[in-house]
Amino acid sequence: MSPRGAAFLDDVRERGAYDTTEEAERAARVVLALLGAHLVGEVRAHLAARLPEGFALILLNPLQSVEPLSPERFVRATAAWIEGATERTAAWDVSAVLSTVADVAGDDLLGQILLQLPVGYDLLFGRPQPI
Repeated sequence: MSPRGAAFLDDVRERGAYDTTEEAERAARVVLALLGAHLVGEVRAHLAARLPEGFALILLNPLQSVEPLSPERFVRATAAWIEGATERTAAWDVSAVLSTVADVAGDDLLGQILLQLPVGYDLLFGRPQPI
């Protein structure tokens, strides 16, 4: 894994308080695959360019989503993809990954990302927006 990939996973691992890097990587892979299904065009490409290569490829080759998932359904979908996860642990996983993504993206790109997502994702990224 590249140094950038290791640093990204270290951040996810620390935020998620995971015991192993493998747990952090599993969460990152699932959350980024689901996120990629919700982003389109230049916004997805710009975010991928800021992610480590292996995670960028996951974002660019997402799971297919018929419709945008509400934040609650996004967490439930994450729980369904992670073996042994509950909605509570999945919410933790989503928060650990998306807050790391928010830092990597920066405020301007994060604003563009949030415009493509249903209302409420700002909280999943750990960046509550004023109403």
